[in-house]
Amino acid sequence: MNIPVLIVASITLLATIAHVVGGTRETASLVPPSDDTTRTPHWVQAMCAFQMLTVDLLAVSLALFAIALWDMGPHEATFITGFGLLYLAWAVAWVIQLRWLNRASASLLRLPHWTVWLLCAALLLIGG
Repeated sequence: MNIPVLIVASITLLATIAHVVGGTRETASLVPPSDDTTRTPHWVQAMCAFQMLTVDLLAVSLALFAIALWDMGPHEATFITGFGLLYLAWAVAWVIQLRWLNRASASLLRLPHWTVWLLCAALLLIGG
């Protein structure tokens, strides 16, 4: 059993649950008036993309549970490194996007998701 991978799988599963419960509610609260034909397609697209990320988080979580609990043979280290790089890319993309949008009310400290992904990347890259 790979404990660092198991920790990351558990964090990701918790993030998936938070994403579905809290994130869906927050994104749904942004619904434009029904007669706003300009913004409504953008909102629907955002809702759909948001749920696509939910599927990705769940898939990554399940894959990491499999890696943590079963011997994946000689390619296990490659899988773990690949997922570590994925989490690192998520963290970097998050920081770049926040910095690019540059809103005082949406700072790196107010939206610290990147720290979770960076922690997960570190656990995978060091512990893998």
